Amino acid sequence: MTGMVQETIFALSSGKGRAGVSVIRLSGPDTLAAIEKLVDRTDIPVPREARLCWFTDPENGHRLDRGILLYFQGPKSFTGEDVGEFHLHGGRAVISGFFAALLKIPGLRPALPGEFTRRAFDNGKMDLTAAEGLADLINAETEAQKRQALRLMEGRLADLYEGWRREIISAMALVEAEIDFADEDIPEDVTAAVFRSIDQLRQNITEHIGAGFRGERIRDGLQVVIIGEPNVGKSTLLNFLSQRDVAIVTDIAGTTRDMLEVHLDIEGFPVTVVDTAGLRESRDIIEREGIRRAERRARTADITIAMIDAGDWPDIPDTLRDKINKDTIILLNKSDLCMPSKKELSCSHQECLAVMAVSLKQEKGTGALLSRLSREVKARMELVDAPNLTRERHRQLLVTSLHHLDRFIDSPDKELALLAEDLRMAARALGTITGRVDVEDVLEVIFSEFCIGK
Repeated sequence: MTGMVQETIFALSSGKGRAGVSVIRLSGPDTLAAIEKLVDRTDIPVPREARLCWFTDPENGHRLDRGILLYFQGPKSFTGEDVGEFHLHGGRAVISGFFAALLKIPGLRPALPGEFTRRAFDNGKMDLTAAEGLADLINAETEAQKRQALRLMEGRLADLYEGWRREIISAMALVEAEIDFADEDIPEDVTAAVFRSIDQLRQNITEHIGAGFRGERIRDGLQVVIIGEPNVGKSTLLNFLSQRDVAIVTDIAGTTRDMLEVHLDIEGFPVTVVDTAGLRESRDIIEREGIRRAERRARTADITIAMIDAGDWPDIPDTLRDKINKDTIILLNKSDLCMPSKKELSCSHQECLAVMAVSLKQEKGTGALLSRLSREVKARMELVDAPNLTRERHRQLLVTSLHHLDRFIDSPDKELALLAEDLRMAARALGTITGRVDVEDVLEVIFSEFCIGK
C-alpha cells in the first residue's frame, strides 16, 4: 500500500453510449465529501446500502438526475479506499452533465486508464494475476475465456506461484541459517534436503511451462490457417466456416493476396481462422509478398488446413509438401467431381491429423469436417484442473526463475552464499509475477522455524 495521499478519481465504469443505466464510480479520500455536495443531507447513505435520491449540481443546485447511490467505506471496497457509485440514466447529456458537476468539486479528477484496478493492487485487494484476470474477463468473448479469467481472479494461479515461492524461501532460509547460525540447533544435512526439494520444484515448473500454451491459446485464440494452391476453395471454406461472405470468391487465380481473418466461437473456445494467398510461383511482387506471409503464418499455426483438389489426390503439390505435419488436416475439395475411394482416403500422409473429402459447393462432408475441427479445438484448449499460465510475461519470469534454480542444482559445490543468491533470484522472479516481492520473508521463516534470536 502506498504511503502518499491519493487524489480522488472518477470515471464511467459502464459502457459508453446510450444505455438504460450507466454507472459513475469515485474512489479516494474525498469521496464522501463529494457525495455530500451532490445529494441532500438526508440522502447521505449508510455504507453498503443503496439509496434512491436526486443528484444536484454543487454550484447552482440544478438537478442532474435521479438514481441509485452506493457508498463503500474503505478498506471494504474494490479499491480499498472510500468508493462511491452513482447509478444514473444512460443518456449522453446526463453523463456529460454529471461529469461537469464532478469537475467543480475540489480534489476530484478523471481517472487514468486502469487506475481503479491499480489502486486495488496497491492496497492489497488483488495480486497482479488477479488484475490481469479482471482485464481478461472484461475482454472475454467465449465461455472458455470467461472461465479462465475467473480462475485468475479467484487467485488459483497466484496461489500456485506463491506456493512455489514459499518453497524457495524456505530452502533459502535453511541455506542462510547454515551460513549465519552454525552454532544453533539446526537439523543435520540441511543442504541435501534443500537440493531434493528444489530439484522437485524445478520439475514442477518445467512441466507447468510446457503445458502453458493451453492457457495462452484460450486467452488469444487458437490459430487455424488455410493453405493451398489458387482456386482450390480456400476462400469458400473461410466463408463457410464464418457463415458469411468474408472473402471474394471468383474463378480468377490469385484473388486473395493478403491474409483474411475471422474470429469464431467453436464449442465455447476462441478460434481465429485465416485465409491465405494461393501458393504458386508468381512474378507479381504483391502476390509474392502475400505468398511469403502465408508461408510464415502457416509455420506458426496451431492447426493448418491444407486444401487440395480431390482430383489430384493422392499427389501432393510441391508447394504444400513441406508444410504438412502432425497438426495438418488435408482437405480434399471438389469431391462432387471426383470422390476419392476409401482406400485412397486411408492413404494418409504419415504425419497429418486426417485426410477428409468435402464438396464445399454442395456442402457435402462439411459436417464431418466441423466435428473433427471441434474435437481438435477442445483437445488443445479444454481447461484442466491445474491453472494455466496465460501471458508471455508469466512465461518469461518462470523461465528466469527456472534458470536460477538450474544454476543452484547444477553447482552444488559452490559457496553457500552463492547458492542462496540463486534461490533469492528464483524467488524474486516468481514474486514479480504476482507483485508480492518482500525481502523480509526470509527473516520471518528463519525466526519462526528455528527460533533464532529468542
